[in-house]
Amino acid sequence: MSLHNKTVICLLDDEFEDLELWYPVYRVREAGATVLYAGPEKGKKHIGKYGVPAVADLSFDEVNSADIAGILVPGGWAPDKLRRYPKVLQLVQELDAAGKPIGQICHAGWVLISAKILNGRKVTSTPGIRDDMENAGAEWFDEAVVVDGNLISARRPPDLPPYAKAFVDALEQQA
Repeated sequence: MSLHNKTVICLLDDEFEDLELWYPVYRVREAGATVLYAGPEKGKKHIGKYGVPAVADLSFDEVNSADIAGILVPGGWAPDKLRRYPKVLQLVQELDAAGKPIGQICHAGWVLISAKILNGRKVTSTPGIRDDMENAGAEWFDEAVVVDGNLISARRPPDLPPYAKAFVDALEQQA
């Protein structure tokens, strides 16, 4: 278990894309890291687009970026809600400044756009938000996974295997 001393946060709100939340979480856990869900309210159950629930282990306000190794942002419609929380944007900005892995897939790019960390970065996302990503200053690629430093991005569920592997690899490369 190469990541046994690392904790990763997965952001949580209603209508997350079920596979884009659960698949990377399980892969990171399989590699030995602890993954905790952070949502607007500790203990609140959130339902994915296809009905699979997840419960917030922590509230956003309880998360300290210095205590975590990385962050996962699932897609679906949750990112449109997540980007409205100042603490979420602060966490993403702090993790980016510290060079810690930030994983985003599909519509999760909206959170990074609102955190204003995409200018000059290479990314991918669902093609539906390509214009949003480019308007935020990113260079967009139609590839399964794009890694630009600490930023790991993917397009959609079929890209989950290489996306999760790239995120685990980024965690392993941390000092």
